[in-house]
Amino acid sequence: MVRARWVVLHAGALLANPGRAPVSEATVVVADGRIVDVRAGYVEAADLPDAAGAEVETIDLRNSFVLPGLIDAHTHITSEYSAGIRLERLQRSDADSALLGVEYARRTLLAGFTTVRNVGSSGDAAFALRDAIRHGIVPGPRMLVAGESITPTGGHSDATLGYRPGLFDLPGAIDGICDGSASCRRAVRAQVKRGADVIKLTATGGVLSNTSAGTEQQFFEDELEAIVKTGHLLGRKVAAHAHGAQGINAALRAGVDSIEHGTYLDAESVLLFVQTGAFLVPTVLAGKTVEERARIAGYYPPPVVKKALEVGPTIQAALARAHKGGVRIAFGTDSGVSSHGENAREFVYMVEAGMNEMEVIVAATTAGAELLGLSDRIGTLEPGKLADLIATERNPLIDITELQRVSFVMKGGVVHSP
Repeated sequence: MVRARWVVLHAGALLANPGRAPVSEATVVVADGRIVDVRAGYVEAADLPDAAGAEVETIDLRNSFVLPGLIDAHTHITSEYSAGIRLERLQRSDADSALLGVEYARRTLLAGFTTVRNVGSSGDAAFALRDAIRHGIVPGPRMLVAGESITPTGGHSDATLGYRPGLFDLPGAIDGICDGSASCRRAVRAQVKRGADVIKLTATGGVLSNTSAGTEQQFFEDELEAIVKTGHLLGRKVAAHAHGAQGINAALRAGVDSIEHGTYLDAESVLLFVQTGAFLVPTVLAGKTVEERARIAGYYPPPVVKKALEVGPTIQAALARAHKGGVRIAFGTDSGVSSHGENAREFVYMVEAGMNEMEVIVAATTAGAELLGLSDRIGTLEPGKLADLIATERNPLIDITELQRVSFVMKGGVVHSP
């Protein structure tokens, strides 16, 4: 008979349910990877009769601030943009991407992010990484994976953009490429067949695609509706990459669950967000990153430079307008555009946009869990939930940059040391 493994964790300060005030001197009791109790004061193992005969470990975090593990709702964890990425895409195999993903996943976990939503990746690398993490083969955050982004021919996620004809086979549904509502349904079904947990679509053009097609709407309304309805029919939430207001609003009318980026959202966008309950995942860090790199000569192709210099300075103001208008915000960074493991820099930009420290922590915990459909498992530290928790030396509600210095990580009851 395998004995239960118990952990008794003593927290100097505990933010068990973001949105509510933290408490001082608390104990979190974990058994077999789940929280079984949260108590005031410092409870010892001897005071837990249910733990009698079990293996019990006590963790002293009495000088730390403890909170739920963080959630990043927008990552690309099997790649990281560099000046040479376009050549690397021709040289790198799926196996290479998977192995790189192992390192990027490790960095992300040690930064305090115990769950991520990976919204767009080529091949099987992200699926393999997700499953390896799930089975404990490699360390990393819990992953929800979209597979290929659904995009029109020549759209933002068409990976053949800018390359000469003949280098690639003509992309199709398995690659996320679709034109017309029937084709779009097929592309969604193809991603679900491959194992997608969530569907990602590109409602508008984007910054890093090597095309001068701009950042406005690229799918027609019937195509958007076909993608969303098919995803929902198959039990998947749908995330929409969208910069331009026309594309944002069309995607919201089609019923997407979240808008990623939202750079040029307008008053109608805010109204639609509130009416539909969709989340905004702002990814300000990505906007700041592409703006900085666009000023390095030769780093991006010319069409990308133009878009980066337009989108970068605008995206943070969009978050400010959305927050002021009552839009629900979930934390997301677009890491892979920026460097993996630096995800917590996003918190600073969110505070600069007008959100307070508690609000941004909510965005990365309870709101993120709701967006991902995992509120029954993660987001708060309550009995029955997975033991995902992190600690900092000082209070991030006073200084949000503390979340860039995570000192302790536990995911599913397993400790990972930064």
